[in-house]
Formats: sequence, structure tokens, C-alpha cells
Amino acid sequence: MDATLSRSPQPVRNLHRFANPGRFLRISGRLLPPLAVAAAILTAAGFAWGLFFAPADWQQGDSVRIMYVHVPAAWLASSGYVALAVCSVLSLVWRHPLADLAAVEIGPVGAGFAALCLATGSLWGKPTWGAWWVWDARLTSMLVLFFLYLGHVALVRAFDDPQRGYRAGAILALVGVVDLPIIKFSVDWWNTLHQPSTITLTGAPSMYVGMLWPLLICALGFTLGFAAIVTARLRAAVMERRIRALLMARARESG
Repeated sequence: MDATLSRSPQPVRNLHRFANPGRFLRISGRLLPPLAVAAAILTAAGFAWGLFFAPADWQQGDSVRIMYVHVPAAWLASSGYVALAVCSVLSLVWRHPLADLAAVEIGPVGAGFAALCLATGSLWGKPTWGAWWVWDARLTSMLVLFFLYLGHVALVRAFDDPQRGYRAGAILALVGVVDLPIIKFSVDWWNTLHQPSTITLTGAPSMYVGMLWPLLICALGFTLGFAAIVTARLRAAVMERRIRALLMARARESG
């Protein structure tokens, strides 16, 4: 066993156990199908409940149903960036072999959810605020998050040496974390058009339970879907790397 790894804390050693590509492919291969099926079932159930059975809002009417897509997309855009930052720490501090690949695959997925959040927010804002876009603090900070994702996607692919790209992307991801508390607390720090959070860890939800449950189910379905997409992309990246290494080894032998 590597001497550095043997001196690492137990949680770090456990992380490195799953760094072996073969072990990762075996475990993820067993987890991916039920993960994808659960994501599809929960998302469909949440949408059906929210769109057809949940009541309309007394002020916003049926336009409030956009939240069953908008809110989970916003949640995944922010939590996906947290996962990106965690992978960056694992890469920079502990040199976890799969952390860089995971960060590369999280970036486009997170950008997609951030774009979905912005698009659905615009659709929701038109009937509610009378405008497709306003420079609201939360909207602006979410737009910054979207650009951070795009910057990471571009930066990790901007170098001929992949390791330099991984390192630059990891630094950008960690610097960009400062945007997350701004997104979260912007409605409390500034006078914005967004309403305060209806679901908090310290108090009871201020949303009617008939609307809350389908929203939570959609959020769980989106979360599992995010995990399934990233896992599938990471499996493909690992297999691509293994195939490339095998072809290079054969080319060296034949040369």
C-alpha cells in the first residue's frame, strides 16, 4: 500500500477503495439501473400529482405549477455545484483518481439544470411579475452560477495537458462556491422579487401540504436523475480512458 495512503485517515482510505476503475464500474453497474428507474418513477409521479391533482395557488393560479420543475432544477443546480467543489477538494488535496473525471462529468449536467432553472423561472416570471427577466438578486446570482458551470466546462478542456485543465477547473470550482450562499440568502439580504424560502431546516413549511408533497417527490426524482446521469457519464468516461490506455499500450508494443 502506498505510504501516503496508509497514513491517511480512515475516511480517505475508504474513498480511495472506490478509486479503482474496475471496482467503480462493477458497483455503479449494479446501482445505475435501479437509480434510473426510481428517478423516472418519482419524477413522473411528482409531475402527475403536481400538474393534475395539486391545487392552484390562490394568487398565481395555475402558473404556480411551473415550480414542480423550477424548484427542483434550482436545487440541483446549487447542490450539483457543491458536488463539483467536493470533487475539486478530493482532487487537489488527496489526488483522488476519479475526482477529476467526476468533476468533468458533473459540469455539463449542472449547467443543464441551471439553464432549466433560468428558463422555467423566466416562464414563471412573465405571468407573475409581468417580465421575462429582471435583474433580481437571486436571478442574477443564478445566472452567475450558470456561467461558472460553463467556465468550468470550457476550462478543463482548454489545455493540451489534461492534468493542467483539471487543476485549473478545480480552482475555479472552489472560487465559485462563494456564489452559493448569495443564491441561498439573497432574498434575506436584499429586497428582491423572490419570496422568502418556504422550506427551511428551522421551521415548519409555509406551503400547503397538498402542494408540498408533490414538490418534494419531484425534487427527489430530480436528485436521483442527476445522480443517474452523472454516474452514466462517469462510467462512459472511465471506460473510454481504459480503452484509450489499452490502445496506446498495444501501439507501443507493435512499435
